[in-house]
Amino acid sequence: MTQPYVLVLYYSRHGATRDMATHIARGIEKSGIEARVRTVPAVSTETQAVSPEIPAEGDLYCTNEDLSGCSGLALGSPTRFGNMASAMKHFIDGTSAIWMSGELINKPATVFSSSSSLHGGQESTLLSMMLPLMHHGMVIAGLPYSESGLLNTTSGGTPYGATHVAGSQSDKPLDAIEQDLCQAQGYRLGQLAQQLRTMSQRS
Repeated sequence: MTQPYVLVLYYSRHGATRDMATHIARGIEKSGIEARVRTVPAVSTETQAVSPEIPAEGDLYCTNEDLSGCSGLALGSPTRFGNMASAMKHFIDGTSAIWMSGELINKPATVFSSSSSLHGGQESTLLSMMLPLMHHGMVIAGLPYSESGLLNTTSGGTPYGATHVAGSQSDKPLDAIEQDLCQAQGYRLGQLAQQLRTMSQRS
């Protein structure tokens, strides 16, 4: 029997969202459940696929099996004009079979994002990422204000999910508060995944 895991699925162009995924995964594993980190390939402007099935470096590409078998999901994308990146949208658009099977119903999910500027559409991006997860029947979990970083941050961090301000050159590292919020979000997701999984096994 496969060990339960929480999927951390992200797309990252310059590395900021990948760094967030790493901290979220740490929080998940602190809760006592495995974190499986996966990414998605960039969308090609050509009409046929050109990316190899296994990337030359970095995290593996996510499969539908990775998604359908998870006990919870953390979904991350950089902001693109107030919306998720096309690469992530392309992957999600290909999950109709999972939607029809109902395999994600009642599993917890959370979202995270990064942008170049403080008001670069972080919150609308997070909200846009929640919509397909709600169609899948997932239970959306944000960040509660019991996390003091939400009140003290001068960069990223929202009640809808962790965020990061990467700067105009997309090279600004996550600050201490952003890291803490990512790990807190991962920890909460991991706890919820285990609790909901236990409840579903009892029913």
